Amino acid sequence: MKPMEQLGVGIGWRPEIADAVERLPGLDWVEVVAENICADHLPDSLVRLRERGVRVVPHGVSLGIGGADRPDPAKLAALGERAVALGAPLVTEHIAFVRTSSPALEAGHLLPVPRTRDALDVLCENVRIAQDALPVPLALENIAALFSWPDEELTEGQFLTELVERTGVRLLIDVANLHTNRVNRGEDPAAVLDAIPLEALAYVHVAGGVEKGGVWHDTHAHPVPPVVLDLLAGLRSRVDPPGVLLERDDDFPPEPELAAELTAIRAVPAAAPEPEAEPKAGPGVPPVPGPGVPSEPGVDEAVRTRVGLGQAALLSALVAGTPVPEGFDRPRIRVQARALAAKRAGVVAKVAPELPGILGGSGPYREAFLSYAKGRPMTGGYRRDALDFAEHLLVRDLPADPAARRRLTAWWRERAGIRPPRRIVRWARTLVGRAA
Repeated sequence: MKPMEQLGVGIGWRPEIADAVERLPGLDWVEVVAENICADHLPDSLVRLRERGVRVVPHGVSLGIGGADRPDPAKLAALGERAVALGAPLVTEHIAFVRTSSPALEAGHLLPVPRTRDALDVLCENVRIAQDALPVPLALENIAALFSWPDEELTEGQFLTELVERTGVRLLIDVANLHTNRVNRGEDPAAVLDAIPLEALAYVHVAGGVEKGGVWHDTHAHPVPPVVLDLLAGLRSRVDPPGVLLERDDDFPPEPELAAELTAIRAVPAAAPEPEAEPKAGPGVPPVPGPGVPSEPGVDEAVRTRVGLGQAALLSALVAGTPVPEGFDRPRIRVQARALAAKRAGVVAKVAPELPGILGGSGPYREAFLSYAKGRPMTGGYRRDALDFAEHLLVRDLPADPAARRRLTAWWRERAGIRPPRRIVRWARTLVGRAA
């Protein structure tokens, strides 16, 4: 495996802190959420950073490469276009599933794949499809999780190691996620770091979170705790990572606090380099392949079906209120379901900021949205969800205040656009009489 390009220390670029990011001293690179930018119209801030020589890496969140379905060619093409537009040395995504096709459901969140042979076979084929479609190398991130799958066959370290050995994909190791999984799933971060092929490391994520009721929530909205910096130190005692990046997605602190967090990350000591060792292969696992990873036979459709059925049953329990599949920790699944609904409400409020105002503030908006979400799982993106939420209220003669209802009707009409005939008729008949 070729050595990874050195990136240095960076931060996640977000529009809310774009000006502050440009002023941060000694910034080597930034990471941008791929779905938040357009390849043909990059934000001015990113253009200026690139002109200064700051590297930019697109980080995807919606591919769902761990899902039972093969990767969407359109999503892969869009990810590749962003990489080219940014002059990126690589693109990154997550070892997760985010949707199912039968039934059509969206999680709006990264969910863990089962660490089984079936799921690994599907993931490896999906990774190969993505690698063939992308113009730059791909790296995949370990995710944080609130729960474990029953009857898993591999540890996290074994799963990641075999993924690398079979595909040649690089790893993005999030040490905050290692801590999350230690609290939530009882997994030992040191055992993961000892098991995985660190020569495949692309870079490292560092982020903050918070513990509530014995559950660690990977919020990216809190300062990086010492325990996460300790994990970074543990990783750096094993290998000097090509890059380290601070993630912050909400409740952004003042600029000096961001700079101080980057300073703390830079201060984590690195171990003296050791002679490079030959990568080891576990029992029954082929050695790490060199250039030109040999192809494997395609995954049998029965395997994809089995993985798909399991993921659909879980996702349906999380977002549609169906029974929790046998073997899962039911209280943890309920915690995850509440977290998904709350995140969904928050993102819709950002996508459609007019809605809380129309509904009388964040409290009434949140109450109405969570009530809607109980019976209406998300089947498309957040913009579609915002329109569906408005429609849900209007057909029930809500909000109760006539003036607010007129405002919501006008908001919906301005954004709904062309709809399939069956639904146009349905909503038009409801709305025409109401607006008169």
